[in-house]
Amino acid sequence: MKKVNSKASKARNPKELANFSLGQTKTDYTFNYNPKLLEAFDNKNPKKVAWTSLVCTEFTSLCPKTGQPDFAKIFINYIAGDKMVESKSLKLYLFSFRNHGDFHEDCIQTICDDLVKLMKPNYIEVIGEFTPRGGIAIFPFASYAAPIQDFQEIYVERLVAYAPGKYSTDLNKLY
Repeated sequence: MKKVNSKASKARNPKELANFSLGQTKTDYTFNYNPKLLEAFDNKNPKKVAWTSLVCTEFTSLCPKTGQPDFAKIFINYIAGDKMVESKSLKLYLFSFRNHGDFHEDCIQTICDDLVKLMKPNYIEVIGEFTPRGGIAIFPFASYAAPIQDFQEIYVERLVAYAPGKYSTDLNKLY
């Protein structure tokens, strides 16, 4: 009698990921904001509560007034529900902000809103650590929690306790 490997039973069906950007031989980069670039895959463990953190160290967008480039590190921390974001699609999506003119706070809120729409996570927070321009560094924070008490409590706790560097980079390591 063959022994069943429990890990093999969780293997992804290749057809499930066939249409994803990941693995394509040619990558098309979009220079204008495009939320349709985001792709999600099924969370194999939707009943588990686990954090996923993603860091983009090379985010750029444009100042809506001057057109000058703004640079940032973007931190995305989330507790998945039934879906998770595919990382290459996230990279392409974040790259699509390259010629997008918006204030720092609006970029971060847009990213949070687009990921909520895509994944319907239990909890998500998006933090931007923008490089100072004019002597001012701006660190916007946007978050969302599903209407479930445990996740609403995380939302309130982290929102009240938020400070630059608390859920992202220790400010001593920033520059």
